[in-house]
Amino acid sequence: MQLRACVLLVASLLAACSTTTDCPPAASAPAERDTQQSEDAPLAQADEGPRIPAEPELVAVTADDGHALHMWRLTAEGVDDPPAILLIHGRTWSSAPDFDLRVGDDRSRSLAHNLAAAGYAVYGLDLRGYGQTKRDASGWLEPDRAVEDLAAATAVIREREGEAPDLLGWSNGALVAHLYAQRHAEGLGKLVLYGYPRDPDVRAAEAPKSGEPARAKTTAEAARSDFITPGTMPEAAADAFVEQALAADPVRADWRSLQQFDAIDPAALTSPTLVIHGVHDPYAKQLWMAKLFTRMKVEARQWVMLPNADHAAHLEHPEAFTRALLAFLAD
Repeated sequence: MQLRACVLLVASLLAACSTTTDCPPAASAPAERDTQQSEDAPLAQADEGPRIPAEPELVAVTADDGHALHMWRLTAEGVDDPPAILLIHGRTWSSAPDFDLRVGDDRSRSLAHNLAAAGYAVYGLDLRGYGQTKRDASGWLEPDRAVEDLAAATAVIREREGEAPDLLGWSNGALVAHLYAQRHAEGLGKLVLYGYPRDPDVRAAEAPKSGEPARAKTTAEAARSDFITPGTMPEAAADAFVEQALAADPVRADWRSLQQFDAIDPAALTSPTLVIHGVHDPYAKQLWMAKLFTRMKVEARQWVMLPNADHAAHLEHPEAFTRALLAFLAD
């Protein structure tokens, strides 16, 4: 798949470098995927490739504190020893609407389906308070707790598949995946930070741990809020996402102790890493991504921006997103 360089302002890159350390050695330049090229050569349809089960297999996971976690696995029938990848959802919605969207019988916007068709064993995990994973007794979720739950899930995957999975985190899930990769580098293959919503120079405000979680109801407006760039998400697909998101997550999960994310350090990553986002993503700002990317020390790293896309690029342009992801995973 050909990449064409996406030009960034030199001043922005210089500003992104740490004031206390030099910029790291050059790595893969930020690149922009050609959406038109992807549309001209779409991914294979389901009837042209391996058969994908209609529903994923449920996989039992028990966290280190005994809490039951919901995880699923989707892979094509008849595929021997598939490589595994674990998908970590964002702040508001759980793994099924985020990564296995169905628009009627059309599964072309399901990242899980597209990766399974490419030969992967695809896992999706619901963190506490999301989808089919219940809250624990506290009612809250904290970054450190999410990281250890992720460790429990990857341990199950390693036991089943015989090797550590690749790991993709979207939005808030990218922060969880980053923190996990720092603390459990042996527990993953490659790392994908998608729609990374954080300025590496900003620290979270301290907040008290007391109080009851809000348990606010989710809304159709919130479900549509990630589809920002006009014309990128067909109305039928947006409607399907809203319906499936509200059904899976009628109540918003509650987080606290967000200052635990302050332990994130781009220089501490040792796994091959892909930074990927839509060029119009308002949460993964290009200057923030430049800081993140240039402060990494790992040599095997890439940065891809998808044109005419924003925060939900994998739903807006599934062919382009999947091809960019597979190119990195196969490299």
